[in-house]
Amino acid sequence: MSESRDPNQPAFDTVIRGGTVATASDVFSADIGIRDGRITALGLGLAPGRREIDARAKLVLPGGVDSHAHIEQLSASGLMNADTWESATRSAALGGTTSVIAFAAQHVGMDLAQVVEDYTGLAARGAVIDYAFHLIVADATEKTLSRDIPALVRSGHTSLKAFMTYDRLRLADEALLDLMAAAKESGALVCVHAENHGLIAFASRQLLKEGKTAPKYHAASHPRLSESEAFERVVRFSQFLDQPVMIFHVSTEEGAAILRRARGEGAKVYAETCPQYLFLTESDLDRPGLEGAKWMCSPPLREARDQEALWRALDLGDLQTVSSDHAPYRYDETGKLKAGPGATFKEIANGMPGLQMRLPLLFDAMVSGGRLGLQKFVEITATAPARIYGLTAKGSVAVGQDADLCVWDPSRRVTLSDAMVEDRTGFTPYAGRTVTGWPETVLCRGRVIAEGGTVTAQAGSGAPIRRG
Repeated sequence: MSESRDPNQPAFDTVIRGGTVATASDVFSADIGIRDGRITALGLGLAPGRREIDARAKLVLPGGVDSHAHIEQLSASGLMNADTWESATRSAALGGTTSVIAFAAQHVGMDLAQVVEDYTGLAARGAVIDYAFHLIVADATEKTLSRDIPALVRSGHTSLKAFMTYDRLRLADEALLDLMAAAKESGALVCVHAENHGLIAFASRQLLKEGKTAPKYHAASHPRLSESEAFERVVRFSQFLDQPVMIFHVSTEEGAAILRRARGEGAKVYAETCPQYLFLTESDLDRPGLEGAKWMCSPPLREARDQEALWRALDLGDLQTVSSDHAPYRYDETGKLKAGPGATFKEIANGMPGLQMRLPLLFDAMVSGGRLGLQKFVEITATAPARIYGLTAKGSVAVGQDADLCVWDPSRRVTLSDAMVEDRTGFTPYAGRTVTGWPETVLCRGRVIAEGGTVTAQAGSGAPIRRG
């Protein structure tokens, strides 16, 4: 016999009242009733809740799912990025994101199971939003492949990541195939940073030999062909093994074309891009001194024609998600400038912050600017990543789902600045840009975690997500 609710108590813990609700398929007016962390009712004129949130003239959308972020992560060169789990997820909450998939990063010689345990402990202490992990495999030993991966996948860690470049991280072709075969045995998805290592090494060496050392040469050091060639290889490996793959951070027109052809052939290939490839270009790297280092990421920023190709690929469904690839390094000796004032582009940490600004940038372009629209915004920022990565209770507004919700003020205009950054990088690459539309109130499992520009959640209040 189920326990009945006290009729003298409010029917709901919280009611979000009078808003316009949007999902990936519908837009409608409704109140949202929340009880015990889940959505329990959608309708008009719902009974009162203990707390009422007025959403009149506002949009109520699923909380964002950011499926690619580097948090409190040690690089292969031994450099720790700037964020803790608390600082990174506080920034995510302010930006309307309620779930994040970060990385548990194995380096050569490390035990993968211990790596996952260590990263899980960091997240449990600091996270203010819900979280999961992709498992970076840099040491594809027999133990890693035959013992650790099956056990970790069974426990809910259902995606692995491989690098095809970077000296201390990359897997050669045979090792990548071994990893993909192990993933297939266990039912895991393989995510890939796909660039041709040889082309990058050769181009970098030539540029340095010619004295071209400034950050602006970072773009030329990653030739466009390094992306398209590696995409072709990954697609063929996927087809050979019949193993699904996710290609991370697509940056070029040529890369998008390969994905379209591969998916037309029936290849089990997913792909994402990131805001930096939609809103910035390689000209942003061309700044005085080493300042261009703030805009260094890998793959590098490309050209305006690539931006148009990526938007088209999102429209066509060849790219399914837009993640931040949050990789926070301060512009000082603890981060980007660790190698000193005379550093070459090869000695500067790659990556830029993005957890906080991902959704406002995309909302401004897609909803306020009318590019692809509100439902597509919900799809690529919440629903699709939740579906692809098995976050079954996330990414939509429906009865029974976790009450991960964001109330947006669609008319509020905000000029982005370094001063508003909540993460520990100290800057945003989008400073000076004005956006229309802003996350006002953010809930994770029914708890208000950010409101009016202030984080209200406590460190450690985020929960691990067991994935399907």
